[in-house]
Amino acid sequence: MGAGDKAADTVILEIEVDEAAWKGLPDPEALLGRAAQATETALGKDLSDTVLTISLATDDEVAELNQRWRQRNGPTNVLSFAAAQDMPLPPGEPRPLGDIMLAAGVVRREAEQQGKTLADHTVHLAVHGILHVMGYDHINETRANQMERLETDILSVLGIADPYA
Repeated sequence: MGAGDKAADTVILEIEVDEAAWKGLPDPEALLGRAAQATETALGKDLSDTVLTISLATDDEVAELNQRWRQRNGPTNVLSFAAAQDMPLPPGEPRPLGDIMLAAGVVRREAEQQGKTLADHTVHLAVHGILHVMGYDHINETRANQMERLETDILSVLGIADPYA
């Protein structure tokens, strides 16, 4: 699936990849497409009239946004920005779900430290980010456990081991 492509009855993905920073990640569009479709299916939601932007960015880009929006220094593995759902749209325009940014260096280092493939860790963080734009969070233990169970279930469908085990 390429940028802006969609399978029937799935979210429209706009994927941006910094090719130099994400060198070695096999077929990012297909990986992110599978992550989005599996998440949508697990949530039982019809997102066919929505659009989600996922950016595979550099650490510097993510650090800048992390500072601007969260007042935290340095990059983090994933940032998620949910779109306002009450925003008026022109007729026929898909409703934005939000934007997700993954930081190449952070994701790569975490994958190596945790003994995971870059592809599997990227998919996990994409699923994590999608759940955030869909309203899930981990602000307390109960909500964190719910979100982790969802992530684990979704990743299992994709053949990816439990990232929390």
